[in-house]
Amino acid sequence: MAFPKDFMWGGAVSAGQYEGGWQEDGRGPCRMDYTTGGTRTKARYVTYELADGTPMKGGREDRLPQGARWASLPECYYPNQVAVDGYHRIFDDIELMAQMGFTCYRMSIGWSRLFPTGTERTPNREGVEYYRRVFECLRAHNIEPVVTLLHFDTPLGLEESCGGWENRELIDHFVRFCTTCFMEYKGLVRYWLTINEINNLLSLIDFMGDGSDTSYQHAYQQLHHQFVASAKAVQVGHAIDSANRIGCMIASAATYPHTCDPADILAADHKRQENAYYCGDVQVFGRYPTYARRLWGEHDVELAIADGDMDDLAAGTVDFYTFSYYNSNVVTTHKVTDTVGGNFQVGARNEYLTYSDWGWAMDPTGLQWQLETLYDRYQVPIMIVENGLGAFDEVVEEDGEKRIHDPYRIDYLREHVQAMERAIANGVDLVGYTPWGWIDLVSMGTGEMRKRYGFVYVDMDDEGRGTLDRYRKDSFWWYQRCITSNGKELG
Repeated sequence: MAFPKDFMWGGAVSAGQYEGGWQEDGRGPCRMDYTTGGTRTKARYVTYELADGTPMKGGREDRLPQGARWASLPECYYPNQVAVDGYHRIFDDIELMAQMGFTCYRMSIGWSRLFPTGTERTPNREGVEYYRRVFECLRAHNIEPVVTLLHFDTPLGLEESCGGWENRELIDHFVRFCTTCFMEYKGLVRYWLTINEINNLLSLIDFMGDGSDTSYQHAYQQLHHQFVASAKAVQVGHAIDSANRIGCMIASAATYPHTCDPADILAADHKRQENAYYCGDVQVFGRYPTYARRLWGEHDVELAIADGDMDDLAAGTVDFYTFSYYNSNVVTTHKVTDTVGGNFQVGARNEYLTYSDWGWAMDPTGLQWQLETLYDRYQVPIMIVENGLGAFDEVVEEDGEKRIHDPYRIDYLREHVQAMERAIANGVDLVGYTPWGWIDLVSMGTGEMRKRYGFVYVDMDDEGRGTLDRYRKDSFWWYQRCITSNGKELG
């Protein structure tokens, strides 16, 4: 079975990892702007100054001490402040997308470009008009925007004044931001995603948190507020334009039991419920699942649920389901010595798979399994909005031209496109595919540039040195052939 004739092929970025221009045209700061670079083995951290001016470093999720202020320290490099300069180069980059044949483009709107502190009652017009020009340019090239409203960049002003998503005041601020987007871009944008990888609030506890009951209490309460905010945004978006289609976005990794021990099978199923189904069930079905009480009970979580919240969840279910997929994991109740780790991946090694340079299991069959199980569960259209291979790329000079040969990326993507085709043949309503990132970006996890995903190479290194010039990789031309043939030509 071929891909549907109206299948949407494209690529994906986020504002925070692509745009830069962090202090331009009225944009306010977000936490990423004060987050340093890191590596697979060296964590990123945030920087600030105490009230007496003493420079300090802290964990990425830390709250500042009383009287402290966010600060860029001269000895540190902050990759997201410039990113890959997409803010200034977007219109040339759209030409590259069009050359590849994109029919859609997944991007995000920087919340603090429209509402610099998040608390304003009216938006920053320079920010509003910037994105309007972007959407108009995409439309002129017959590229459908798929727009994420919140992609890890809550305005720093809201963190400072409200304390972040644990405060339900953020619900109203987010809905005001979304309402502005729906109204300003009516007719230009039809496909929206509310909150990127919303389930990371839970899954990152495994990798970055202390695993305490307090951490889970905070995470589940923040999630509840985000669920309500998303549901309210869906209702507003539908009311403003009935043509709007609004989806959720879940970070999805296939999770397997390491052995056939029933304890491993149950542990893997419970981990899948926590990391994948919990958020999807609320946003698609509009209610908390039955196993939520077990998840809450494991960490003595008591949710503060306001009157009307459950009604909003039921009324604000999403129209389609989107997810990111890069790899798979295994879960075991047994002690193991052969483990993998790095860049948000920990646990036992799967002996049947090979691993990327950043320790991610490359598993196209896991993507097919995810598609088939997710569609069977939710029965709404599905879109894969992130998928790709972060790898080292080498630039070589050939015939006076800079070339990047990346057969490893082509192999990875080919196998995943073939997995998508098998899932479609088995009945999955898969409507689109936007690999991450179609152009090299600042890595969210490590802040590196050397971890490259793109079809387009960006001349920038991990210390901020480079021209930011763009060069087409071999995978650029491979993806062009894939799109032109609607997934048939994959050689």
